Amino acid sequence: MKDQAEKLRQKMLGSEHSSGRSIAVVSGKGGVGKSNFTTNFATLLSKKGKKVVVLDMDIGMGNVHILIGSSAKYNLKDYLDGQVPLEEVLCETNEGVSYISGGSGMSSLMEWSPEVFARLVSAFETLQKEYDFVLFDMGAGVVDWSLDLLTSIEEIIVISTAEPTSIMDAYSMMKFIHMRDPMKKFYLLGNRAYTVEEGQDTTQRLKTVMHRFLEKEVTILGSLPEDSVVRQAVRQQALFTLVYPDAPVSKTLLKIVDQFLTAQAELKEVHATNESIKFIAKLKNIFSRGRE
Repeated sequence: MKDQAEKLRQKMLGSEHSSGRSIAVVSGKGGVGKSNFTTNFATLLSKKGKKVVVLDMDIGMGNVHILIGSSAKYNLKDYLDGQVPLEEVLCETNEGVSYISGGSGMSSLMEWSPEVFARLVSAFETLQKEYDFVLFDMGAGVVDWSLDLLTSIEEIIVISTAEPTSIMDAYSMMKFIHMRDPMKKFYLLGNRAYTVEEGQDTTQRLKTVMHRFLEKEVTILGSLPEDSVVRQAVRQQALFTLVYPDAPVSKTLLKIVDQFLTAQAELKEVHATNESIKFIAKLKNIFSRGRE
């Protein structure tokens, strides 16, 4: 751990990396495979040469480290409490994906002391300088502090299964966020689809209702098939894209990653010239407004 911490410290101190993208992965309800998607998605991005860090924000129920098959000595709350520096909280997989485990005790950003909030912002600023993508694996549903954070994060990937309750909850999640930030960019991903048609229907229904009721355009990433290798990989505490790279779900996710990177490349020029308020500035603004 000491050697790893020193390596990460030197990387962060010497980084001249431009600001990375902040992306949240959300779902309206639990059990849709959100964390499994996030960890495998991050790993494939890393294999494409991108520097990725995953923040497990499912506070109290975080399982990113379990899915990765690793363990973490410290978590985000340890850092926010001032017990350890950021580089001691960062862990790294064999595939080069960094991650930070969650911790209990998170409440509304408005209730945090200025010192704790300053540490949070400092961490996010550091991570955005070092990584191409900062992925936030959010807990299911909406609570005050997560909505505060989601309002600040630049892009949102919304995951839903074909179950009507999952679709309804996913729509409600997007509506909550959209009402706070109408300019937010959403990506839709169907998961655990038994047929290609089922996956397409899931994402298209969400796209249609967002347009009809909120006049909001969203981007469909695609859908992942129901595949038994996903459960097998979880039991092995391994990522399905690594242990079963030729499985249908792994091949499909690889195509989704390529599509996502293509979309990011197309937006790169806009990102470079856009003078709108960015992630950190938005977060600071929400905190300051809440304390007025």
